[in-house]
Amino acid sequence: MSETVERHEFGAEVGRLLDLVVHALYSEREIFLRELVANAADAVDRRRFESLTGQAPALPEHAKLRVVPDKAARTLTISDSGIGMSKAELAQHLGTIARSGTLAFAQSLAEAPGAEKPSLIGQFGVGFYSAFMVADRVEVTSRRAGAEEAWRWESDGKGQYTIAPAERAETGTDIVLHMKADAEEFLDPWRLQAIIRKWADHITVPITLLRDGKEEPANEGTALWRKPRSDVTAEQYRDFYRHIAHAFDEPWATLHWRAEGTLDFSALLFIPSAKPFMAMEDSRESRVRLHVRRMFITEEAGLLPPWLRFVQGVVDTEDLPLNVSREMLQATPVLARIRKAATGRVLSELKAKAKDAEAYAPFWEHFGQVLKEGVFEDAEHRKDVAALLRFRSSAVEGWTSLADYVGRMKEGQAAIYILVGDDPAALAKSPQLEGFRAKGVEVLLLSDGIDAFWPEQLGTFEDKPIRSITQAGADLSAIAGATAEGEAADLTLLLPRIKEALKDEVSEVRATDRLVDSAVVLAAAQHGPDLQMARILRRAGRGFGGPPVLEVNPRHPLIRKLAEGAATDTTLAETAGLLLDLARMQDGEAPRDPAGFAKRVAAALAGG
Repeated sequence: MSETVERHEFGAEVGRLLDLVVHALYSEREIFLRELVANAADAVDRRRFESLTGQAPALPEHAKLRVVPDKAARTLTISDSGIGMSKAELAQHLGTIARSGTLAFAQSLAEAPGAEKPSLIGQFGVGFYSAFMVADRVEVTSRRAGAEEAWRWESDGKGQYTIAPAERAETGTDIVLHMKADAEEFLDPWRLQAIIRKWADHITVPITLLRDGKEEPANEGTALWRKPRSDVTAEQYRDFYRHIAHAFDEPWATLHWRAEGTLDFSALLFIPSAKPFMAMEDSRESRVRLHVRRMFITEEAGLLPPWLRFVQGVVDTEDLPLNVSREMLQATPVLARIRKAATGRVLSELKAKAKDAEAYAPFWEHFGQVLKEGVFEDAEHRKDVAALLRFRSSAVEGWTSLADYVGRMKEGQAAIYILVGDDPAALAKSPQLEGFRAKGVEVLLLSDGIDAFWPEQLGTFEDKPIRSITQAGADLSAIAGATAEGEAADLTLLLPRIKEALKDEVSEVRATDRLVDSAVVLAAAQHGPDLQMARILRRAGRGFGGPPVLEVNPRHPLIRKLAEGAATDTTLAETAGLLLDLARMQDGEAPRDPAGFAKRVAAALAGG
């Protein structure tokens, strides 16, 4: 047999991560059992679903998970009759850890304060490896549904694993943990029972625990979402949320209801109170679980739109057949109605929560960027989502809504003004704001990646158009307020010479009244996108809408000096380039030629 044993090396990052998992999560060692039981339950659910669609043999009539402690042998075995794994799947799933970002996870785990470390397990695809917190060797024997042969994966978690042929009479998986000397507590049936009750009581697959030679039920297996809300405690909601979300935070909101009538379904949904460790941009699909008559079907039914993908939970319906296929899920009108009802319920909850600005702020900071996607892509719910948006502002502290902004608009102000960029701190200091601040006109500051796209889709809010101030300089003249002070220079000669020097780098050079302290500023071309969208298009290699406009402050000392010598100044062409670079830098862009710009500034300082 030894000749057929294959030895494989974990990658360097994997070895580092294993070391961190083993040594950095000591205070929450019991989590290993929850992770292994959850994986086994998922395997059973997957086999059940695939058997309904003819892709796997049917489950045994009394399918269950078995937890078997053996103090004499110092082993703990978790067995299931689930889908099983082939040789290739053993290597793929157990020989590769956190493929979506091993190094990032390892760094975060190493740097996290002690009290925060447990929250990282279960959120990055490394649950199985929590076994090495309590075991110095782990064996996994598995037989894939439909296969005749079984395989054994084995490792001590120190850099290598082996895969060899094995024997298993039935489909499923056995995980045998050879326990460490300091992990004897996890061989005590009473301790194991307490852990299962804490973490896995809501798993609908029966779990048994071997105690005194007898198999005894270890979990209640209750479909919590089927119970009346009045019969469920806050602790039960919390534990169930943590189980399905693989999270350790408290749910920020819990939605539990039953729909009866034209639709018959139960739903238990949770809005998290903390952002998940894995970026939500990695997958844009909702993972709310679909059950039919308590039986798990899939988490890929798209029960909520992508812009609500942070919501976790279960929807259980009586109105679909148990053998529903994924193709049927895409076409059935029943599911479309459930989606609409669930989406409406979540929106209603968010509207109610948004009335408390202090309580709503943490949610917005975690999930606001995702929610904005609904304004961009969902025409049906666009106005509802827009009412939930919150922004930083040039005029008020904290977060503000579009409705609050409209309530503060000045006399003569016809539009909602926004400024979009990459850095919120830079936006607050942008010269683009000078004229608007001088007249007391509020501007919303937008710095998320999606902010360049959704305002155009929304168009208006409460009949007020939404306009970028990089396109709205002319609007200021219609708004009551102070005007710029000081004598304006005659720019008749200067502007054409600057335009001639800059050629096609700008579409126009013109005077402006919207600057107070700055000499120049960029503006969007009349028939093109705003400045932020133009930048995004340039970065993508797609020029659109022409070059920007360079606006000049005729009251600024520098501009007045340049205007006085415009007819004879032989260095004006070089100065024009400096002005354009200054305007670009004020908007967070690099000079056209950074090295040349640095030399020109140094020469100017030396000459001064």
